Amino acid sequence: MMKITTNPDKEYVTNIREKLKENSGHCPCRIVKSPDTKCICKEFRDQMERGEEGYCHCELYKIEKD
Repeated sequence: MMKITTNPDKEYVTNIREKLKENSGHCPCRIVKSPDTKCICKEFRDQMERGEEGYCHCELYKIEKD
């Protein structure tokens, strides 16, 4: 079973969430604003579907085996 957690660095999480708000919910690490880059981004959703562990592109969320 997989679970999603946030980055353990609370300051980093706060900074990324502020950037998400400023960027209309789009990943601050992406240049293009599209439905695919809206948090949680398509790349991370695809990663979840494949059952792969690891961080999303901006390292806000992490998939871990439970």
